[in-house]
Amino acid sequence: MNLYLIVFTADTYKKEQIYTIHKELFVALEQHFTLHLVNYVDADTIPSNAYKMAFIASGGVEEHVTQNFSIFPYPITLLTDGINNSLAASLEIAASIRSKDMRVNIIHGTPQEMTQKVLRHHQAFAAKRALKGKRIGVVGTPAPWLIASHVDYFLASQRWGVYYIDIPIEEIYKRFYSIADNEIGEQATLFSSNAKACQDTTPEELLRAMRLYKAIKLLHEEMHLDAITLSCNSILSQLNTTGCVAAALLNDEGIPTSCEGDLQAIMTMLMAQVVTGKTSFMGNISFINSQSNEITLAHCSIPIQMTDEYILRNHSGLNKCISIQGIMHEGNITLFKCGGECLDKYYVAEGYLTDNTNLITACRTQLRIKLAKPVNYFLTNPLGNHHILLQGNYAADLQEFMRQNRCKQYE
Repeated sequence: MNLYLIVFTADTYKKEQIYTIHKELFVALEQHFTLHLVNYVDADTIPSNAYKMAFIASGGVEEHVTQNFSIFPYPITLLTDGINNSLAASLEIAASIRSKDMRVNIIHGTPQEMTQKVLRHHQAFAAKRALKGKRIGVVGTPAPWLIASHVDYFLASQRWGVYYIDIPIEEIYKRFYSIADNEIGEQATLFSSNAKACQDTTPEELLRAMRLYKAIKLLHEEMHLDAITLSCNSILSQLNTTGCVAAALLNDEGIPTSCEGDLQAIMTMLMAQVVTGKTSFMGNISFINSQSNEITLAHCSIPIQMTDEYILRNHSGLNKCISIQGIMHEGNITLFKCGGECLDKYYVAEGYLTDNTNLITACRTQLRIKLAKPVNYFLTNPLGNHHILLQGNYAADLQEFMRQNRCKQYE
């Protein structure tokens, strides 16, 4: 990985001297990056798509920095180890930048701390690049109850470089009816035999669910899609099955897939994947306990790889078809949501999965979570219902990604 540091120093610029003075930091960075030190007057020689940031090497450079905003990626990041009054200069520069209603962040600390922060910053930079050109298939139309989950396709393309592709639901029907039982029978048998139990459902329902999975997979391959959101209602009325099994298996294969045609949720899942490399679970905020600061996140599908074991059940709201009750082990989680019509708002919080409940009044997979942030966000300032869950602690990574992309955090 290449890292171009745009160097500002009050002394005569001498690359060897700069390297010697700041060697401890540079050696730490060189464990992960190929380092390029570039005098700010030569910044136009840096490749346009390169990873770069300002390095404040000394004091006395405040005016030079503020007169050269155009050479920095935005939001502006200032890297400084504090040597030769460089931190003092960075604080003055940051205050000046913020007074102009511009965003700026200072990376400072021990060489090891700064290196970790630069790595996280680069991870966000690389994730934004990875998003560009991604194709999100919208199969059918979003569920009518998703009244706060719309996305402006043009603005999403402008901000994130992604494309929402509307696909008639009939494209699924055609592929569904063309698939014979012998094409999916073996996979259906393996899927059911790996389950802890099969309750309230039949082999015929499993075959229909597996045929739908196969139909969506074919569509994904033929239309070169990177993620899919599915109109469950239309499919249920026409094919007498739900997308629960299909979503679980597709997510297992690294294809972010959401149900109900949720345009914001599928973008959240895609973001989570490019930032962390992890598969995620989309759920309803089903219950909130303000006293214990807990929520229950529930849905009728979950990626199998996220579970310790799973049970095949009928759909809780239909009492027919097939859904998945996933059991996850206790542990750290991250809750994430990207919202707004322009996909410019977000919520992120870490927490701890404490229990798998089995209430008859919620969807089959039910996860009780104790959050590190106050749960009042959901009652006073929510971005919508669906939030996505990742196993592990990724709030700092996601926050850096959203910060670099100038998104507003909701608390």
